[in-house]
This record gives sequence, structure tokens and C-alpha cells, in this order.
Amino acid sequence: MSVHDRTPELGATRQERKQRTRQALLDAALELLEEQSFSSLSLRQVTRTAGIVPTAFYRHFEDMEELGLVLIDESFRTLRAMIRAARADRRTYEHVIPNSVEILVGYVHEHHTHFRFIARERFGGVASLRHAIRAEIRLFASDLATDLARFPPLERWSTEDLQLLAGLMVNAMVSTAEAILDAPPEDPAAEADIIATAKRQLRMIVLGVPAWRSSQ
Repeated sequence: MSVHDRTPELGATRQERKQRTRQALLDAALELLEEQSFSSLSLRQVTRTAGIVPTAFYRHFEDMEELGLVLIDESFRTLRAMIRAARADRRTYEHVIPNSVEILVGYVHEHHTHFRFIARERFGGVASLRHAIRAEIRLFASDLATDLARFPPLERWSTEDLQLLAGLMVNAMVSTAEAILDAPPEDPAAEADIIATAKRQLRMIVLGVPAWRSSQ
């Protein structure tokens, strides 16, 4: 590493400083999105909150739309990995349900700003963000369908029916995340009801699995 790449006052490389500034822009956008929609968010608001000059924004993102798409990717990437780990349970798909719900709820609490952004923009005014969120949810369902295919009797199901089942489960989990966000924080009983309902919904979905005759 060249000594010219490291500033004595900061003790950081140019790349490290660039990454910090990029993350500061993402964090600033999320902070502002707690109170407003993405379509009303301006570049100047984001840079002012991040503490940088507006022209510096373009060293990190082509435009505000790209920043929004990065936020969507950031919001889903870690959650997908966590849910995938829950689905690694090798017993039955019924055992995966409570694990997945508990992981989802914990993640919503830890990353509530990301989820509030996703919940608002899922039906928001910026088309590219809506499409990106739907694509991420479809990818989520596709991952789940692949995992479900290893369980009997699901191993005999058609790809189309597996995707349908996974879509029902993922939509239930997305609705659960949105309900958790809207629950009064001072009322833990309300959240407990949401979690219990989510588990019942998912169990109700899988109850029909043994009776379903998938057409190959």
C-alpha cells in the first residue's frame, strides 16, 4: 500500500474514505425516508444530511434512482441469507415456519428503516423501485421453492406449483413485516398476536400440501 494513499489525519485509504461517504449517503437517505416518500426526496436533502457537497454525490451514484436501487439490494441481501439459513433445517418444512418467522421479526426490528422504506415503495410512485422490489420478492420466492422441492411430498410437485406455494408463503411474510412496523411499540401483546397469526397462516398454507396433486 502506498503511503500516499493514506492520510495521516484520518489514517484511512482513499477507498476507505470513499466507502464511508457512500454509506453516509445511504444512511442519510434512509433517515429522511422515515418521514417521506422516495419520490419527494431530493439529492440536496441527502447530501446536506450526509454532510457533503452535492457535486460529491456523483462520485458514488449516477443519480437518485441508482441510490434507491442500492438501498433495495441492501435491504434484501442480508435477510435472504438469514432466511436461507433457517431453511437449512433438514427435518420438515413445518419446522422451518417458526424459525423463519422469528428471524423475520428480529430482522425487521434491527433494520426497521430498511423495511419501512420497502413497505412504502412497494406501491410507491417510482416505477423502477417498485419493479426492483417485486423482482427481489420473486427471487425470495424462487429460493424458497428450490428449498421446498427437497421435502416429500413436495419433491413430486411441478416447478409451477412449487413457485405458487412459495409465493403464498413469501407474501404472508411480507405482510407480517409490514404489520410489525405498524404495531404500537409500547404494546408487546400486539406484536405477539401478529407473530402468532403469521405462524398460523403459514401452517394453514402447508396443511393443504399432502392433499394437493401437482400436475407434472
